[in-house]
Amino acid sequence: MKLLVTVLIDTYNQERYIEQALVSVLEQDLPPRDIEIVVVDDGSTDRTPEIIQKFAPRVRLLRKKNGGQASAFNAGFSESHGQFVAFLDGDDWFATGKLAAVVKVLQEHPEVGAVGHGYYEVNEATNEVRICAAHEPRFLHLATPDASRRAYLDWRFFLTSNLTVRRRILHRVIPIPETLTFNADAPIAMASMAVGLQVIEKPLAYYRRHADNRWAVDSKDMVRVRRRDEMNERMFDVLEPLLIRLGVPSESIVSLLYPPWIDTSRSNLRTYGGSRVNVLRTEMRSFRSEFKNPSIRYRLFKYIVVGAMTLLLPPRGFYRMREWYGQRNLRRFRERLFKST
Repeated sequence: MKLLVTVLIDTYNQERYIEQALVSVLEQDLPPRDIEIVVVDDGSTDRTPEIIQKFAPRVRLLRKKNGGQASAFNAGFSESHGQFVAFLDGDDWFATGKLAAVVKVLQEHPEVGAVGHGYYEVNEATNEVRICAAHEPRFLHLATPDASRRAYLDWRFFLTSNLTVRRRILHRVIPIPETLTFNADAPIAMASMAVGLQVIEKPLAYYRRHADNRWAVDSKDMVRVRRRDEMNERMFDVLEPLLIRLGVPSESIVSLLYPPWIDTSRSNLRTYGGSRVNVLRTEMRSFRSEFKNPSIRYRLFKYIVVGAMTLLLPPRGFYRMREWYGQRNLRRFRERLFKST
């Protein structure tokens, strides 16, 4: 018989948390013969590997040079054997009954490519616990623009520790580009939604907010904020070609990715600067997202006038001009001269 489920844990310098993560898996209510636990240590310099080794042979440790989350997922998947793969960050942990619940859905519904669910958000500094859960079960897919917009709103329910995926889906997305040192769960979630992803409303994992989080960072720590913002933009660069390769309709890709991608790129260009070519690409994405059937005159305005300005002005200068233009409502003159539709 094929092994039922692999729990793939990525960790780096998480000696304070990794034992709780492992115990939460070992105490799941599936028979031990059905669960494989693979932990990828991404070059820790603390006691993390030593703690993991205490759980051998039930837990298999893979050690590698530090390379980030995508490289950890790639290494761990190549050494896994489960029909289903449940992901877990080394600083999070599973709720009781999580594996049985997600496996039940996958076994009973072969059309479902992956399962996501609600979670408990635990603030380490304040000990506050907040429940984040859907009001009802839902099936997410990317077949239409409307469905894609709804899927984006539920993205939080299929972050790393909330996501269990069929092996055949992972074969379509792994290896993940290793430039994603974090946010590497996003390509897996997108590939899952391209097939169809079921969300369980019950919270089945614990997400820990702490000082070393790479995504939930202190807004005053500008070095880490910038790293997060730039990684978010890099994530969108990876997701678009992936979804095209998976056959997702272009209209669905635009509805799903373009609004957050545009906001992220504009914010980064205004704040940190960047290339004029990136400004041009961002504004052309905005044009494509906002106008489905623009007039010829409006296309010319965008391509010639706006396109030229993105290449002539430095990014911060272009967005200062854009803000000035919006504050004075000068678009009303544009509409008179160049009807948008």
